[in-house]
Amino acid sequence: MGYDAFAHLPLYMLEDLGFVGRGESGPFIAEGHTRPGGSLPMNTNGGGLSYTHTGMYGMFAIQESVRQLRGEAAAQVSDVSVGFVQGVGMFFGAAGSLVLSNRQP
Repeated sequence: MGYDAFAHLPLYMLEDLGFVGRGESGPFIAEGHTRPGGSLPMNTNGGGLSYTHTGMYGMFAIQESVRQLRGEAAAQVSDVSVGFVQGVGMFFGAAGSLVLSNRQP
């Protein structure tokens, strides 16, 4: 789940976090890799631009990741065992990431 208050933020996130190389995020998304069923499902609740953006979307991204891990999401991805949530704030001066899992240690 990535913070998407603006349409370009998921592109930056995919590249900055190393999921894809520089300049590869647009084609990666266009090829369907970030859709449910794709190789890297992203913002399966629709994200801030489609689901809701209350000014504090980060909590909804965490909530969706937890729902995916519990198997309770409306657009459930099969066999989810790890969730990643990333958000930015302070006019991009700060960022935070969470790695969540339903695996037993």
